[in-house]
Amino acid sequence: MTDIQYSSLKMRRKRPKDNLLYTIIYLCAGLTVALLAVIIIYVIAKGAHGVSWSFLTSVTSALKGTVGIAGNIVNTVMIILITMVIATPIGVGAAIYLNEYAKPGKLVSIIEFATETLSGIPSIIFGLFGMMFFGQTLGLGYSLMTGSLTLILMILPLITRNTQEALKTVPESYRQGAAGLGAGKWYTIRTILVPSAMPGIITGVVLAIGRIVGESAALLFTAGSAKILPESVTGLFSKIFESGGTLTVQLYLSATSEGDFDVAFAIAVVLLVLVLVINLGTKKIVSKFDVTRKK
Repeated sequence: MTDIQYSSLKMRRKRPKDNLLYTIIYLCAGLTVALLAVIIIYVIAKGAHGVSWSFLTSVTSALKGTVGIAGNIVNTVMIILITMVIATPIGVGAAIYLNEYAKPGKLVSIIEFATETLSGIPSIIFGLFGMMFFGQTLGLGYSLMTGSLTLILMILPLITRNTQEALKTVPESYRQGAAGLGAGKWYTIRTILVPSAMPGIITGVVLAIGRIVGESAALLFTAGSAKILPESVTGLFSKIFESGGTLTVQLYLSATSEGDFDVAFAIAVVLLVLVLVINLGTKKIVSKFDVTRKK
């Protein structure tokens, strides 16, 4: 490269429009980080003093004079587990069918349209449907199972679409190479495509968990608001068919019905920590499956 070509390239890089665009981009990024920092600092400043060991391990009781969210934590974990155990294989399986088996046509268009429509429906409508269908028609009433079945409908499009996009990023040469070696369709999917797309699949699963943790409207209509802590392992399993309020439901009730903002902000701190732990754990898991980084 000559000196004239180098100087012309250098002048291009220093165009005023480029500098202005870089400035706007950095300002937007800085604003995003600043907003997140302000929210976290404000919530921690308001609620950190209310978080204690007794708050995390006890249940609110007027007779004992205790305030705690142990029952809500158990309910949240149980709803996450039930929902993800059912929704993940269905969502991933649907994505594999749409991406690897289904031929473009009317059926695929209908399925994709249905998933896109489901993802755009407000959560309050899911709650009303879950209460009427799962709660009353199927007779499950207000229970963790009713809430979980409703949340499955909400997060299935998220898992399916993320898995589809993850599978599309796998190079076509992987499929051709496997076919050239005589590998069957299912063997290729199971041993090559899914492991290669695993970071994207995990990201979709984590986004789904985040939606479950942050959901309150749908669960108010389906899971209820009970915060009783099971007394035994047997009681833990029977609680699946009993009413149970999650952390977000309890936060809503504390801030509105009960008017106890100290408890509401303390729960918000717990939720922030929970989301942070999930995100950090996800990064570690994704990094283990990310083949491109290892190379």
